[in-house]
Amino acid sequence: MFEQAKKNAPCIIFIDEIDAVGRHRGAGLGGGNDEREQTLNQLLVEMDGFEASENIILIAATNRPDVLDPALLRPGRFDRQVVVPNPDVSGRERILRVHMKDVPLAADVNVKTLARGTPGFSGADLANLVNEAALMAARKDRRMVTHRDFEDAKDKVMMGSERKSMAMNEEERRLTAYHEAGHAIVAINVKMADPVHKATIVPRGRALGMVMQLPEGDRYSMKFQQMIDRIAIMAGGRVAEELIFGPESITSGASSDIEQATKLARAMVTRWGFSEKLGTVAYGENQEEVFLGHSVSRSQNVSEETARIIDEEVRRIVTEGWEEARRILTEKAGDHEKLSQALLEYETLSGDEIKDLLENGQPPRRDDDNDTVVGPSLSVPATPEDEPAAEPQAAAQPAPSA
Repeated sequence: MFEQAKKNAPCIIFIDEIDAVGRHRGAGLGGGNDEREQTLNQLLVEMDGFEASENIILIAATNRPDVLDPALLRPGRFDRQVVVPNPDVSGRERILRVHMKDVPLAADVNVKTLARGTPGFSGADLANLVNEAALMAARKDRRMVTHRDFEDAKDKVMMGSERKSMAMNEEERRLTAYHEAGHAIVAINVKMADPVHKATIVPRGRALGMVMQLPEGDRYSMKFQQMIDRIAIMAGGRVAEELIFGPESITSGASSDIEQATKLARAMVTRWGFSEKLGTVAYGENQEEVFLGHSVSRSQNVSEETARIIDEEVRRIVTEGWEEARRILTEKAGDHEKLSQALLEYETLSGDEIKDLLENGQPPRRDDDNDTVVGPSLSVPATPEDEPAAEPQAAAQPAPSA
């Protein structure tokens, strides 16, 4: 490769996924004589041998810069690093416009609104979103892709495909409805939480139901109160089952909630310094997966007494979240029952429909057309300074983007 580059100089060499050959030497059980390390050694030799007059630029990309060999990152080799994070709202809007270029859009599609409603999406996620929306419009024999198609596609990308063929008996539907309503009621009543975007008891992906929250804007850090409230929201489903059906009828549906709450509480204690007993000290270094780090052995840098205190603090934080969820669901038992019955009847409710139901007692309105319409067309409110909606293009069949 380097011989060809020298023959064709000036030129650029681009190596994708450089961690495949550039991983830290000595990691894992392969020893020092495996072919990957020989390839890395040769790469380092070639990079050292460059002269200023050779006019060869070497560029590489990786998702795991933490496992690269330090010799690769020394001055004279890969001496400049460019971090490419997920796009912000402006970047998402531009990426969406690129992928929408060849897709016929209906008049109600607002790109800025879509960009604000997709925080955390990568470029590939946005491309997939446009592709799924075009496919949904094509399945319904429509010539234009509407905003509703993009909303449905976003639900599919974020929550998984609907498993309409999965038949749940009435008891399981009731359990699922009260479980998801518990999550939603706690999310609405805690101090700091993202707005509820949608609640559903239609099985999606591996879940029997789901409550989806969408942040109102891009977020780069999380406050202590947001973490505590998130744990309470995770506890809402299990606590709701216990309050409504009794301890003997609690299901295994909260396993993922318990796991996520425990991980968050442990990170609060060991990484972010949110424990008065342990102070602002990081515990549990070198806990990453074996073979991805620098060595096979895992160092134990906490004493048995400290490990016991960590476990106690994790349990305390999780228990506080459980008690907060229990308090909210006890006080808001009427709202919980009302939302559960609405989920049993309509199966899927948008955030605005939940708000109207709880505040005004207004049940959701469903159109009687052939298309199953769920919730409002916009997941985030359009602001007055938004651009006018795109004009309808020529009546051509949508060509899904690649």
